[in-house]
Amino acid sequence: MKLQILYEDNHLIAVYKPAGALIQGDETGDHSLMDDVKEFIKERDKKPGNVFLGLIHRLDQPVQGIVLFAKTSKGASRLAEQFREHKVRKIYHAVVEGVPPEIKGKVVNFLSKDRVRNKTSVHKKEQEGSKRAELSYKMLQSDGKRSLVAIYPITGRPHQIRAQLAELGCPIVGDIKYGARAPLPDKSVALAATGLTFHLATKDEEKTLDVDIPRAWKDFIKS
Repeated sequence: MKLQILYEDNHLIAVYKPAGALIQGDETGDHSLMDDVKEFIKERDKKPGNVFLGLIHRLDQPVQGIVLFAKTSKGASRLAEQFREHKVRKIYHAVVEGVPPEIKGKVVNFLSKDRVRNKTSVHKKEQEGSKRAELSYKMLQSDGKRSLVAIYPITGRPHQIRAQLAELGCPIVGDIKYGARAPLPDKSVALAATGLTFHLATKDEEKTLDVDIPRAWKDFIKS
């Protein structure tokens, strides 16, 4: 996989994750984005032995967009703290089926994850083992059948955006796990992490990364 590097300093590296790529190796043994980044750093910098790379946050396999890794333990701990304290601002874009109930709004639910089925359930009230999930959204475009939506998650729960949009009656295009009508040919879902704002690990400086909405999505909504 050819890496698309979006940002790099001594402590952090941000890359673009294609839809379908595993972010971290699992029991399948399939190659992952972390493997590719480690190999890139090892070869470029001619590093002997293993390369340290910390996973700070995740994107689901069918989702594409910005992923930030730590190249040092200091970078890992400081950025993990920012994510944990909700100091990192994240923007996603999605094409959903249908039209959201409002042009813009806030969604608050309680989510529980079934790890056997790898699926998140949405509850209106707190349940045993559930966690509060909050996001806001803004509809940018719609043809009445599908809509382009910007999403601003406050919390970062597993499958949060996918589950909460489906609960609104607007499953993400291609996301059959959460009620979409049909899969996409490449088994991706029309969800991308398009913006990330954070503080650098060793400087009092804010960094914002942005990427464009995938061009293929233009075919999802009729002009």
